[in-house]
Amino acid sequence: MRSDPAANVSISLLARASSGDVAARDQLISEYVPFILKTASKVAGRYLHQGVDEEISVAMLAFNEAIGAYTKTKGSFVGFAQTVIKRRLIDYYRKKNSGPAEVLLSELEHEDPQGHVLQTQIDFMAHRVWRDKLSQEVRVQEIAELEQALHAFGMHVAELPKISPRHQDARQRAIAVSHHIAHSARHREYFWTRKELPIKDLVLETGISRKVIERHRKYIIAITLILVSDWPYLQHYVRGRIQDE
Repeated sequence: MRSDPAANVSISLLARASSGDVAARDQLISEYVPFILKTASKVAGRYLHQGVDEEISVAMLAFNEAIGAYTKTKGSFVGFAQTVIKRRLIDYYRKKNSGPAEVLLSELEHEDPQGHVLQTQIDFMAHRVWRDKLSQEVRVQEIAELEQALHAFGMHVAELPKISPRHQDARQRAIAVSHHIAHSARHREYFWTRKELPIKDLVLETGISRKVIERHRKYIIAITLILVSDWPYLQHYVRGRIQDE
């Protein structure tokens, strides 16, 4: 029986593809086409056809993105790729149906000339409900992944409401520090490997005092984790809070 290529990913091939080897990347994508189709079809809730359904293109791009973004700290490559594909497809559906979709009861009762009820709107509503449920599942998954990431820093999700700075200016300074870390490859590496903040450098580069950074250390860590991870719903929530202020 032929083995599933997704279960036997070549570490060396993945490493070459991640480092910019175009031939290795093309080979990896080619070997994973069945996996990509299967994952995308599962998210779509129906069988997808190459060259027909746009979701396949979205999934292929997501898999290509996963190759470039993958690191050992993100667990297995297969699991990471599945997550990226799922999230990009949810983003695709959300943008595609961003407008209100009100369906009147009368629209569900149209009949064709033979008297058969047309299923188009019913199917659309069922798929919309399913997609909303899937979005909720992704939100729950993101929170679970955040909890796991926080645990590595000696923190828990339950702490987050308590560690948020009370004053707006303090929050803004803390968020500015998080953004500074997120946009610096050197600081991100330090953050992930040391599991702590590069406080000395942050004081020098941001002009924010050591006292402020240390006082809001946990909040800065939590926001930084959200900014540097692939959690679109949590990132959307954080950016919305920032804009509201």
